[in-house]
Amino acid sequence: MKIFWFIPTHGDSRYLGTTFGARPLTHDYIKQIAIATDSLGYEGVLIPTGRSCEDPWVIASSLIPVTRRLKFLVAVRPGLHQPALAARMAATFDRLSDGRLLINLVTGGDQAELEGDGVFLDHATRYEESAEFIRIWREILTRSHTGESLDFEGKHLKVKGAKLLYPPVQKPYPPVYFGGSSAAAHELAGEQVDAYLTWGEPPAEVARKITDVREKAAKHGRTVRFGIRLHVIVRETDEQAWDAADALISHLTDETIAKAQAALGRMDSEGQRRMRELHGGGTRRSRADLEISPNLWAGVGLVRGGAGTALVGDPQTVAQRIQEYAELGIENFVLSGYPHLEEAHRFAELVFPLLPVATQQKLQGAAVNSPFGEVVANHYVPRAAQS
Repeated sequence: MKIFWFIPTHGDSRYLGTTFGARPLTHDYIKQIAIATDSLGYEGVLIPTGRSCEDPWVIASSLIPVTRRLKFLVAVRPGLHQPALAARMAATFDRLSDGRLLINLVTGGDQAELEGDGVFLDHATRYEESAEFIRIWREILTRSHTGESLDFEGKHLKVKGAKLLYPPVQKPYPPVYFGGSSAAAHELAGEQVDAYLTWGEPPAEVARKITDVREKAAKHGRTVRFGIRLHVIVRETDEQAWDAADALISHLTDETIAKAQAALGRMDSEGQRRMRELHGGGTRRSRADLEISPNLWAGVGLVRGGAGTALVGDPQTVAQRIQEYAELGIENFVLSGYPHLEEAHRFAELVFPLLPVATQQKLQGAAVNSPFGEVVANHYVPRAAQS
């Protein structure tokens, strides 16, 4: 079990859909989140991509010198990058970070955004191009360890004599993560990627996705690891957690929700369509309607694209729900919470001690020999409790 956090390069706040409680997105703030997650023991951070975000490669590069072990899950986008350039960028980053790069292959699902970036391909064609892109990318990096070059001619992409002089630290290449809910996405995942990510759906739906991707991978003689992207709202009691969930959307107006859903409804992403179904396209507002599975809440998706669900509850309940996903085969948990700095601390303090012992032992922060808590009465040093 590997626990990741999130760098909110599209902005951060205490409340969704309002400037009330919002904070400026400065490099100092981003550094605070990166340093916190590194010291707390998170495996890595996902850095998002898209028109609403700061550039993930620039952000990730700026965080290398302020972190020690934190890994960076950074996006490459076919159509925006050429695969040979993307391979060179990845190799450079991997060397400068001493092997801390993970790649997030993002095909994209917002046609308006894609056209603004100069990509005018339909859904099916984008996946064809993505398959060629990542095949070229992987081959260039793999061959860099032996000095070989690559010739490739596909339907959409072509390279001749593509070569890297400086290979990455990780062999054969930095691991590739990828998410998508369509049949084409599952086929691509089974054939080429190292880890498949799903957004937070009810466990039965996640299980079906895992089974399908596993079957497609088996046809190619491969195995794939699995991960899930979720928000978390954890408090000391269930009641406090659900109050926090209600507070997160307490400043949303009908107009804001309608605008968000109209924009999200125009996307051709199958994953986004499934996220919208969970909250009825914004028509479901009560806790009873938005709790789509025990402790799985779809309120975030009322205005946020992409991951729109959160695990809500006390530490024991959230840890139990995480374990249920783990038993399905989920290994990577990419989590976030609002605001991201405080919630990174809160989740680590409340839930890390309840995770399986093997996971606790791998949490980097737990191994640091430093004072734990505040000294009592100038004499007694608190000790960490074992779950």
